[in-house]
Amino acid sequence: MTVSIERDGLPGWLLPVREAAETVRPEQLSRFLPPAEGGRPSAVLMLFGQGPLGPDLLLIERARSLRSHAGQPSFPGGALDPEDGDPDGPGPVAAALREAAEETGLDPSGVQVFATLPALFIPVSGFVVTPVLGWWRRETPVAPVDLAETGAVFRVPLTDLTDPANRARLKHPSGFTGPVFDVAGRLVWGFTAGVIDRVLHYSGLARPWDTERMIALSDEALGLAGRGFGER
Repeated sequence: MTVSIERDGLPGWLLPVREAAETVRPEQLSRFLPPAEGGRPSAVLMLFGQGPLGPDLLLIERARSLRSHAGQPSFPGGALDPEDGDPDGPGPVAAALREAAEETGLDPSGVQVFATLPALFIPVSGFVVTPVLGWWRRETPVAPVDLAETGAVFRVPLTDLTDPANRARLKHPSGFTGPVFDVAGRLVWGFTAGVIDRVLHYSGLARPWDTERMIALSDEALGLAGRGFGER
C-alpha cells in the first residue's frame, strides 16, 4: 500500500486539528511515553468525516467475546505487520489504514492522511501507538467485517463529543482516572478518550465542561451508558 501525508485540501473546520497535530508535544498528550527500548509498534486511525449531523469521528466497538478490551469503544487500529514498513517511517500510516479496512470495510483510497501524532505508550499492553489522523474525503459504507473482532462501527458527531453534558472523568477500579465521553449509547474511555480529549483541547474545539464530575467504571456504569450523566 502506497501511503503519504497530504496537508492540503482539508475542510476549514479541520485546519485547527491539523495545526495542533503538527505542534503538540508528546508530554502534552500523555504521561505515558514510549520507552527507550521495547514496546510493540502499533497505530490507530482517527478518521474525521462530514456526516449527516455535521463533522464526526469514526469509532468501533470491540467484540464483547474478546479476551481483552471486550466491548470497549476505540479507534480502528492494531499492531504493525512486517509488510506495513518501517515503524519509524511509513509503517504506522500503512498499519492504521490496513487495520481500519480489515475492521470496518472502508476503502483506504478514500482517506486522506493529513497528520500523525507523537507515538504514545500503553503500559498495560506494551503497545507503542501512533495515532494517524485522516479526512474521509470519499466515504464508503462501513460495518463490522468480522463480528468475532468488531462488534459495531459507528460515527460520533463532534458536537456530541464537545457537549459538556456528555463529558466527565472516569475512575477505573485499577485507580486510573481519565476523561470519558458518554456518546452514541456508549462510554468512550481509556486511551481513545484521552487522545480525543487532547486533540479537542489543543485544536481549540473543546467547550468548557465540569472536570470535577466523576463516575466509577463498573458493570453498572457500562450498562447505563447513553442515559446521560445527569441521570446517574
